Amino acid sequence: MEENKKLATVEDTVEYRLFLIPNEPRDSEKHKEILQKYIERIMTHFAPMLVPYIWQNQPFNLKYKPGKDDVPAHIFGMTKFGDNIEDEWFIVYVVKQITKEFPELVARIEDNDGEFLLIEAADFLPKWLDPDNSANRVFFYQGELCIIPAPRKSEAVSWLPTGPPTIPQALNIISTHPEKILASESIQAAVNRRITGYPEKVQASLHRAHCFLPAGIVAVLKQHPRLVAAGVQAFYLRDPIDLRACRIFKTFLPETRIMTSVTFTKCLYAQLMQQRFMPDRRSGYKLPPPSHPQYRAHELGMKLAHGFEILCSKCSPHFSYSKKSPVITSPLWAGFLESLKKKDYFKGLIEGSAQYQQRLKMAKNYFQLSVNRPESSLAVSPGEEILTLLQAVPFDIEELKKEEANLPPEDDDRWLDLSPEQLDQLLQEAAGKKEPGPISKEENYDLTQVSKSMKAFISKVSTHKGAELPREPSEAPITFDADSFLNYFDKILGPRPHESDSDDLDEEDFDSLDSDDNLDLETQEPGEASVEGTLDDLKSYMAQMDQELAHTSIGKSFTTQKQMFFILTTIQPYGILSYNFLFPYMNKEPLSQTTNSNSDEEDSGAGGSVMTPVDVDLNLVSNILESYSSQAGLAGPASNLLQSMGVQLPDNTDHRPASKPAKD
Repeated sequence: MEENKKLATVEDTVEYRLFLIPNEPRDSEKHKEILQKYIERIMTHFAPMLVPYIWQNQPFNLKYKPGKDDVPAHIFGMTKFGDNIEDEWFIVYVVKQITKEFPELVARIEDNDGEFLLIEAADFLPKWLDPDNSANRVFFYQGELCIIPAPRKSEAVSWLPTGPPTIPQALNIISTHPEKILASESIQAAVNRRITGYPEKVQASLHRAHCFLPAGIVAVLKQHPRLVAAGVQAFYLRDPIDLRACRIFKTFLPETRIMTSVTFTKCLYAQLMQQRFMPDRRSGYKLPPPSHPQYRAHELGMKLAHGFEILCSKCSPHFSYSKKSPVITSPLWAGFLESLKKKDYFKGLIEGSAQYQQRLKMAKNYFQLSVNRPESSLAVSPGEEILTLLQAVPFDIEELKKEEANLPPEDDDRWLDLSPEQLDQLLQEAAGKKEPGPISKEENYDLTQVSKSMKAFISKVSTHKGAELPREPSEAPITFDADSFLNYFDKILGPRPHESDSDDLDEEDFDSLDSDDNLDLETQEPGEASVEGTLDDLKSYMAQMDQELAHTSIGKSFTTQKQMFFILTTIQPYGILSYNFLFPYMNKEPLSQTTNSNSDEEDSGAGGSVMTPVDVDLNLVSNILESYSSQAGLAGPASNLLQSMGVQLPDNTDHRPASKPAKD
């Protein structure tokens, strides 16, 4: 088996697999019959939730898949969700619920990105888990997310394979040690955050709008509301060849247009609204002026009509209604319908009423597509389905026009326009962070959290895979490995003149970096003398660097304690911070001496006079604030870095131009 083989290869596609445990040897035909019974039970049980759902491209579906190589026979499904990522997370919710309702089933789900559940919980994953060893480790079992661990190098666990497990190994581990493979609470919470609110959340993802549509499309959508997705996608992904069919409409004539209410998903509605399009003058679709109160309804109807015309134009001219008529004759239908009634799918509607018949037709369509879909049958294209409905369902334009007076109100589409505050909130929610509290004003803001967060960030591990961000500013720094530190310098400075048998370096020896004490080298071991010589070389290099830099202007780019007054009197015109804003960083003793000091004291001559200490915290904060101010309210490196560590700076209340004053 290829360990890192991805099950999903199609773009924007999610694949889901359901395995039966325990994974015991069974007769292949009997096993197939058992799994097919599970498919019928699953699709029937979740029909009330799945029937009214409007999918972006393809619906949730299940079918039997025979075993191959080391993958046993299982239930398989694949859905192309396209631009609507909510379809994928709704499927995650459904799959999780399946394992909860049918505890003998274990589910595995991934998309073309691989283990997207782990991607969602990336901030909380254990260090050992990465894309190279995550194959066949993530499952849903009894409604819980499970991650099969890897044994540590220092210990061997009999029931854990040393490498990524195979599917049979994973199923055996899940059935025998379910309590030891549960994902941590933080990982579970990160995944559950995306699926919280379903199935009620489905209604919140819909948008109802008025459209001026041909009567034929109105009749089709009354029978199969889900076909609105195919119409929107056909228009949204149109090309010049598709538009040839829309020069002169043959199926949906503009003269038959009436006002109706159409239910979209928010994704479909946004796709239709955000595209600018002017119809061909030969098509007969003319728009009123933009100031017209029904301009939006005319524009939406025109775009949707173009999509439906494109779908029908792609059908074969020899298309026959009699051959494609979806007549349900399966013996499973009676049991399926009875299950829907038990689950109150019809909401107490009177049998035979118009609304009852509409929901019944939706259920038949769902049954035909998802439950009773023969493997040998050719898939019916949306265009063929639309033409079939037009031939099978008679409609009266005058009767449809009478419904115009009783249309339900439109939904407000202000959700299309996001304010900066709403965008920040969405980004915070997407990142899984808590709602930030009110940001203090400038005069009350404590800048020490900026320096503490940066120090915590610097103390973290940085590798070729990137830098680790501290989850809390107060998180303890990492320990320092002196051996590794000196080994790196050995590679840079060359081998030691007298190499000892031991590479150990005590912390006391490393303290000599900050010590001026002279050690008697004659009493030291050869290895210790070599280490001391290396440290002396480093100190010598640093001293030479200080002497060279003392004759340059680089030192003037840093703020010293004696320059505090200069900062407070010159930084304000930048529009960065105020006196009160920097007050916590004031060192009162040096500041009181600053008024009596001259700028010449900052220069250090070649004679080796003592240089004024640099205020590291003040330099750090002032540079960050200057960078933050230059962003002018937009995203930038300073705000991005601080926000990733949970630090938010207050808004700048000084709106004067940030022009740096010239120094005297």
